[in-house]
Amino acid sequence: MFLDCPAYMNKTGSVRCGLPAEVQGRYLMNSTDGALESARIRCPRGHWFNGPIESLTFGERPSLADEKSATRGSRR
Repeated sequence: MFLDCPAYMNKTGSVRCGLPAEVQGRYLMNSTDGALESARIRCPRGHWFNGPIESLTFGERPSLADEKSATRGSRR
């Protein structure tokens, strides 16, 4: 199983690594709302993370058309 690496590549937080990060281990973590599916991941650049799957994934990337329209709208 692979996830996109969530590491930030710059100080402003606008660029993410995004390389495929391999799931090296899966486990359940207890929380007040019940068990959370968690994992340990590592990407080829050497970034590694442990935590709930939800926190290791980032939302869908906007399409190029969406990015262009958002940029145009912010210039007005």
